[in-house]
Amino acid sequence: MIGLGFVGLTTALGFSDKGYLVYGYDTSVVKTERLRKGMVPFYEPYLDEKLNQYMNNRFHIVDDLKDAVDRSEIIFFCVGTPSRADGSADLSYIFDAVKSVTECITKPQFKVLVIKSSVPPATTSECIKPYIESLGFKVGEDVGLINNPEFLREGYAWSNFMNPDRIVIGQESDRSGEIAENIYGPFRAPIYRVSLTTAEFIKYLSNTLLATLISFANEQSLIARAIGDIDIRTAFQVLHRDKRWFGTPAAMTSYVFPGCGFGGYCLPKDTLALVSQSIKNGYSPNILKSVIQVNEDIQQFVVRDITEQVGPEETIGILGLAFKPNSNDIRETPAKRIIEMLIQKGYRNIIVYDPMAMQEFKEAYSLPVEYASSINALLSKTGYVVILTAWDEFVTNELSIRKKHVFDYRYLYG
Repeated sequence: MIGLGFVGLTTALGFSDKGYLVYGYDTSVVKTERLRKGMVPFYEPYLDEKLNQYMNNRFHIVDDLKDAVDRSEIIFFCVGTPSRADGSADLSYIFDAVKSVTECITKPQFKVLVIKSSVPPATTSECIKPYIESLGFKVGEDVGLINNPEFLREGYAWSNFMNPDRIVIGQESDRSGEIAENIYGPFRAPIYRVSLTTAEFIKYLSNTLLATLISFANEQSLIARAIGDIDIRTAFQVLHRDKRWFGTPAAMTSYVFPGCGFGGYCLPKDTLALVSQSIKNGYSPNILKSVIQVNEDIQQFVVRDITEQVGPEETIGILGLAFKPNSNDIRETPAKRIIEMLIQKGYRNIIVYDPMAMQEFKEAYSLPVEYASSINALLSKTGYVVILTAWDEFVTNELSIRKKHVFDYRYLYG
């Protein structure tokens, strides 16, 4: 374990608790001396107890890095990646640690190097991997490379590590991924083996969502203050009673998944109205204004993505007209705006199908499109399929649909 801070020490002691022999190394002499005396240099429940339980038993703090590397099959990097002045991540500590470790590896020893430090998406594949290879090691042959993000909350780190809700293994090769998966076997948690960049993105997806939720709540409190006569504490407490927050997984997770934008009667209308009311009362809500802008941006992206790959003379099949599945509601549905933009760009051969909302769509919008009687009828007339609503029928007909060129903007298919 390279780096014995919050993440490194928790990880080291957690693996020790599972019966592994763990070697810990840190460049800070002060920190290592305190740890050897059984003192954790930061507060985190249970770590002091576990440190004293496993010190010099299953957990050994070493001064000789080479000795630790020689004795280890898998090496975790848990060093800092602080922000630079421009907001980018400072990777110098990782590079220094990688250099020190690789200097201790004697070929043909195969060691798996695991980046547990948080690094921006594409860092491991585009920066760390080339750096390792510049040091004379062929990744995948001489050494393995993994990105294994941590999901530890301060104050709950031990519980989070020992009882993970998911383990993410970003792998450069199957060989490395299998070794890492075997290491985590005793934790009996869902393991997701993905690409290096996907693993990095999952970590940032999690943290930026949390940051956004906090800022959203704060912006809403500022809106409430601007409008006045609002009991902010009670308002949020009542919000938390929404049953969609509860369950495993909570139904609220369905809102945190990409698509073509929000529609329906309530979300567009109420978001616009609250922005207007807030501005009227002297506060400009930047997050909510961005919410509206992103809703427009995603629809423009869909059209741009289609038109860059399909000529206007081709027939395009649209699957899904309702703004969400299991509904015939077509009010403010993204499908309307997307079809309109395609028509504006000269696309005249558009055929559409929806399990429930075709008559409503036809009567409400009178767009010059053909309405197919079934999925098969649509597929028989086009080589290009655009999925705009996540109907179960589109999932059950995956094999037939995927014979075409599919634009899956609901991410139905793996």
